[in-house]
Amino acid sequence: MKHSKLLALLLSAAFVAGCAGMNQGSSSESGQRSTGQVVDDAAITAKVKAALLADPEISGLAINVDTSQGAVRLKGEVKSVAHFQKAGSIAEGVAGVRSVDNQIIVCMTCK
Repeated sequence: MKHSKLLALLLSAAFVAGCAGMNQGSSSESGQRSTGQVVDDAAITAKVKAALLADPEISGLAINVDTSQGAVRLKGEVKSVAHFQKAGSIAEGVAGVRSVDNQIIVCMTCK
């Protein structure tokens, strides 16, 4: 129940953030992403974040997820190299993810 509320909140926030960045005109004319791309990226971001939060070993709250055209960028801190690798693997396993840029920092002194 707690995870479903969090997922709903994340999806809503991602959708609102994606909609706020939309411009009028076609994507080819303005150089911007289309509405469909923004919505797809917001959904991928929410799914990756939810998957990270669902994993008991990964501190999903300490990881930021950004998506652009299916390319996911992870930033934040984890406690070990194993958690660094696992976070990347989790993101790669989400449908729609084309690539993962894992910029997570391994922080041995983090709590």
